[in-house]
Amino acid sequence: MYADRYTGQSGRFSPAGLVAAIGINAGVVAALMVAAPYVGITEPERTLETYPIPIEPPPEPMPLPKKAQPSVRPVERIEAVKPIVDSPPTIDRPVAFDPLPFHTGDLGGSIGGTGSGGTTVDPPAAAPVIVGPSVDPRYAGDLQPSYPSAEQRLGRDGRVTVRVLVGTDGRVRQVERVSATSDAFFAATQAQALRRWRFRPGTRDGVAQEAWRTMTVTFRLED
Repeated sequence: MYADRYTGQSGRFSPAGLVAAIGINAGVVAALMVAAPYVGITEPERTLETYPIPIEPPPEPMPLPKKAQPSVRPVERIEAVKPIVDSPPTIDRPVAFDPLPFHTGDLGGSIGGTGSGGTTVDPPAAAPVIVGPSVDPRYAGDLQPSYPSAEQRLGRDGRVTVRVLVGTDGRVRQVERVSATSDAFFAATQAQALRRWRFRPGTRDGVAQEAWRTMTVTFRLED
């Protein structure tokens, strides 16, 4: 009766027992792992050994081939040979020339010979007759310019010398300053000459022509 009971109980599979057995085994393994000391593998320290490596110097550069120098030949200077020219012999004796005859005749003569007669030379032409311009006496009273008011207030006398170009009609075409006590005196003289001065024009062989004439004007205050 007991044998059958035991046999009946042991023949059954019990999941709870299997789990308990696995848990006990796992606990035992974990305890052994915790209690066992850790043994690590330590590698020996490696020392880096260095040693100098000799560096070979760079090879010396190859010399460049020398350029061939062109040979210079000396230049020979060739001087031109001056030709020898025989100079003609000098004649020491004087050479006589026949004087040309001078004939006075009319002004219509000509220079040159006809083979039978002499040479006729015209007399030199007469110089032209030039007469310079002169003051027209009809306008002599208009030569004196008006006294500049500024110079009159200062009580200063003046003197002006000018060159005037007289036209063929006797009027003054241009006035050039030669000397003047002041600009005011010259301005008064210039204005008077262009407006009021009259001349007899200059002539050349009786023909009227433009000509220059120098004139001097004096400014003086009367007491």
